[in-house]
Amino acid sequence: MPRLPEFDEARFDARQQTIYDEILASRGHLGGPFKIWLYSPDLADRTQRLGEFLRYHTSIEPRLSELAILVVGRHYNCQVEWTLHERFAREAGLAPSIIDALRQRNVPTDLQADEAAVYTYASEILVAAVVSDETFATAQTTLGDKALIELTSIVGHYVHVSMTLNAFQVPLPADIAPTLPDAPVF
Repeated sequence: MPRLPEFDEARFDARQQTIYDEILASRGHLGGPFKIWLYSPDLADRTQRLGEFLRYHTSIEPRLSELAILVVGRHYNCQVEWTLHERFAREAGLAPSIIDALRQRNVPTDLQADEAAVYTYASEILVAAVVSDETFATAQTTLGDKALIELTSIVGHYVHVSMTLNAFQVPLPADIAPTLPDAPVF
């Protein structure tokens, strides 16, 4: 059960209603951290706009974005983020063997060059809060400057998402079974 009750739409103030409507229009549903962020409508607004850009409009192909998101979700042991994005990663063409390795906290062994660059970069920045010169150079050469900046932002944004989901114990939708074996289910 979430640590904060979901807002009753009938009790939204004008700003919350506006943000709620915008999120529904862009995403089709209001789930995950949005129910928490709506307690602070301006935060919800700015975060959802950044999230929409990072998820749907970067120069990074979805397979690689979803790989980075799964690396973050696994690092933070975030059941909601992992479970929802596992499906998106499969739909984007990320190999099941890579997803399974991440789920088991193993280093995937069958990564393509671009996947290896994303995996290594995201993993290093999450663990050490910095990346080595070698990792940076490989990612920069493989992805390019623009995509590397976007990748860094994707990782940072989904850290924010994971922390929100875990701290406020946001549950999965009732009709979705958890897929991360050792992560808490709220």
